[in-house]
Amino acid sequence: MTIQERITQGKTFLGIEFGSTRIKAALVDETFSPVAGGSHAWENRLENGYWTYSLEDILGGLQSCYADLKRDVRERYGVTPETFGAIGISAMMHGYMPFDKDDNLLVPFRTWRNTTTEKAAAELTELFGFNIPQRWSIAHLYQAIFDNEPHIADIAHITTLAGYIHFLLTGERAVGVGEASGMFPISGGGYDTEMLGKLDSVLGEKGIGFKTEDVLPRVMTAGERCGTLTEQGAKLLDPDGDLKPGVPFCPPEGDAGTGMVATNAVLPRTGNISAGTSIFSMLVLEKPLSHVYPEIDVVTTPDGAPVAMVHCNNCCSELDAWVGVFGEFAELFGVAADKSELYEKLYKKALGGEPDCGGVTAYNCLSGEPVIGVDDGRPMYFRAPDSRMTLANFMRAELYSAFAALSYGMDILFKRENVTADTFTGHGGLFKVEGAAQQLLSDALNTPVSTMKTAGEGGAWGMALLAAYSVNGGGKPLSEWLETAVFADMGKRTVLPNEKGTRGFEEYMKRYMGGLNAERSLNNA
Repeated sequence: MTIQERITQGKTFLGIEFGSTRIKAALVDETFSPVAGGSHAWENRLENGYWTYSLEDILGGLQSCYADLKRDVRERYGVTPETFGAIGISAMMHGYMPFDKDDNLLVPFRTWRNTTTEKAAAELTELFGFNIPQRWSIAHLYQAIFDNEPHIADIAHITTLAGYIHFLLTGERAVGVGEASGMFPISGGGYDTEMLGKLDSVLGEKGIGFKTEDVLPRVMTAGERCGTLTEQGAKLLDPDGDLKPGVPFCPPEGDAGTGMVATNAVLPRTGNISAGTSIFSMLVLEKPLSHVYPEIDVVTTPDGAPVAMVHCNNCCSELDAWVGVFGEFAELFGVAADKSELYEKLYKKALGGEPDCGGVTAYNCLSGEPVIGVDDGRPMYFRAPDSRMTLANFMRAELYSAFAALSYGMDILFKRENVTADTFTGHGGLFKVEGAAQQLLSDALNTPVSTMKTAGEGGAWGMALLAAYSVNGGGKPLSEWLETAVFADMGKRTVLPNEKGTRGFEEYMKRYMGGLNAERSLNNA
């Protein structure tokens, strides 16, 4: 069967993921290799004290991304997709979207990037004996109750961005268990009933008229089918009218879950690191953690296994800004440098820097970073008078800064909980330059780090795999299906930590932690 026949007969699977700076679509065939893609660039904005995207941004971006996918399919294969084997929707995890009974959004979407729920998160953590990060949906809801926001009285249901898009396309109010685990704690494949009872008692005392579970979306697991594309949903996704209703959907998932799938990291002792606007690690646990740590989220894989997650708000944005500065510098000399080549040369230049960056230290905090106690971000760097300020050392310090907060959180797992990771697999934009960030991250974590040829595909590809699994899984566990059907013949590039690099990163982290008070002091500057 030709690829054109697969497309026209609905033998392909579509994943769409709403990332922080780009909405991406990935189309795979029955071999699960990407055959086409689409994208749409967008940016969050700070409005009335909250990081957000407007409904116009969301819906327009969805349609633009799908239109770009259609264009790619037509240009490559000369056909127009009218149906798919299955579709899956993913988005940045966490955040808050409350709706009334008529499905009107009550306040603008509050993203994972907001650090405005400290009081609520702390009280819920104490109430549950379970870490509730500021990003989680329940923290946003509880903070709004604390603040007596008027919209609370009108809430009929809340969801995440992935859950919202899924509802628009299928009419189903549901999320995958991995996505649900960024809304409220999970136990036994659903919301933790004991914690629900504790919260409802508190809400009753506050005069709140709803039960928590009644406003949360239904929880589903990988492999299940979760509605079909409605006629209204087809028109929304493809205003041209080529797409037909009736396409099955898998449960919507967060970018953490799609990252685990895209890196084949759903078994205990396997982990992945997703690096883009934010950076987070996911490590599948063999046993529960012995303590509650504010730096560690406990979430789940898309099939419900417990995962320790270290989520840091800042990763590539400051790096991207500096690459732009060096691009402007090149233009001063009449050189129109290709952006991909700039990244390639600058990242590889960093590999030649001194292991401790020659005394140069950088902070990449564009927004708050709760893992290291920074409330409001201010990028900065410092060095001593005798530091070696070279381009290689500066770029190495900037790359180190992308890993620093993550390393701080991971040390809790490695040193306090004695958790073991066999390997981490990296994916996302930071790993597109082969070997550079991968080696520095391996040194930072003192753990092997692998990348696959799909390292740059990211979560949209992982979501397409989950869509395919919901149709072609054949009852196999997700881990077995991924290993045998998807990754059996896929090459992997693994680097081992370099002893000098690891020692150098340790020296860098001593300076980084020593200067944190200066970073914090700039909160109100």
